[in-house]
Amino acid sequence: MLKLTDVVVRYPKVAEPALDRLSLSFERGEFVCVLGKSGAGKSTFVRTINRLQPVSSGSIHFEGQELTTLSEAQMRAVRQEMVMIFQHFHLIPRMTAFQNTLTGLFGRRPALKNLLGLFSKEEKQRGRLALEQVGLERHGDRRVEALSGGQKQRVGIARALLQEPKLLLGDEPVASLDPVTSRHIFTLLRDIHQKKELLSIVNVHDVSLAKEFATRIIALKDGQLLFDGKPEELDEATFSAIYQ
Repeated sequence: MLKLTDVVVRYPKVAEPALDRLSLSFERGEFVCVLGKSGAGKSTFVRTINRLQPVSSGSIHFEGQELTTLSEAQMRAVRQEMVMIFQHFHLIPRMTAFQNTLTGLFGRRPALKNLLGLFSKEEKQRGRLALEQVGLERHGDRRVEALSGGQKQRVGIARALLQEPKLLLGDEPVASLDPVTSRHIFTLLRDIHQKKELLSIVNVHDVSLAKEFATRIIALKDGQLLFDGKPEELDEATFSAIYQ
């Protein structure tokens, strides 16, 4: 479903590559957690998959399509099958949870309808269902600036659900949340992942969450692949090598 071959990413004025010849393959149904200390390349890796971060060399194939050769217009169409859940939510503060959820439909609709906020009855029903799936059916009319961090992230997930993705990407989605809320969010992500049969790739700083929820863990160090295996295969020596 997703294959990276010899992917290199370089940032301007930085000698060492952020990603260094990464080659990985992923299949639908995998819940992958990406580990590594700060600066290891976790966020770059996730953002490179959907080309929010340009690739310096190498190839990325998604559903048999080579992404690195696509124009930005072509890539926008591909991104309709990918969703990204961010650490800082990327919501519109003065809009309600329901209105923010509906923005998940923007990529599939005419720009004028988005600008005017015109949604069909069926689209609104889908938005309400998405909020119900993340446990926020009673908070749809609240402005997101009044919600807790965990509730805001649930709105972000509801928005992602409306896109009916094949691939879910998470860039430290629980980094700003407390441990209890973080576990609730990961439980929700796993439940949605299983129900929708997605490929999910999430970078995370909490190793215990990765071990509990992932079906596969990859670890990066200095932009290189250091570990790729099942959670139970991550031993103390490898853990120390990742974070030393």
